[in-house]
Amino acid sequence: MLERLMDFPVIAAAKSQSGLKRALQSPCSVVFLLFGSICNIGELAEAVRSAGKLAVVHADLIDGLSPREVSARFLKETAAADGVISTKPQLLRCARDLGLITVQRFFLLDSMSLENAEKHLAESAADFIEILPGAMPKVIRGFARKTGIPLIAGGLIADKEDVVSALGAGATGVSTTREALWFQ
Repeated sequence: MLERLMDFPVIAAAKSQSGLKRALQSPCSVVFLLFGSICNIGELAEAVRSAGKLAVVHADLIDGLSPREVSARFLKETAAADGVISTKPQLLRCARDLGLITVQRFFLLDSMSLENAEKHLAESAADFIEILPGAMPKVIRGFARKTGIPLIAGGLIADKEDVVSALGAGATGVSTTREALWFQ
């Protein structure tokens, strides 16, 4: 995933079927699936993979999944996802052990949540970190330097200026549901 983000750092974050359709038409080579259920996530991931893109599933947002090892196995073996996003370190550790790409999502609301994020990283051993909101260049810069783990900025990314700012601050990639940004 890192190499793909070096080539095109915008990640299409699809939150609906229509958003997924646009994501598949975009130049983005990584798609975050932010919707679905255990009944259709395999089909959604297959559509992404068939388009030559990586399918990274946000396990916390998929109806019917729980933050347990069985969910990680399901995403790997049944849904054939390329990776997993979660706020749950235990789920990410299981997913990583299974060979999936892992993205730990953090909501940084204040200095306490920033400190807690640093503690949870050791627990999950995630491949990537996603921080929300992503329109915080100073925080991105500090967190990227401190952790040394590739960082994805997401949430409240409104325009190209936000993308450029996040990347300039040290983010490896930017995830956004703003479809116009997928094509820039």
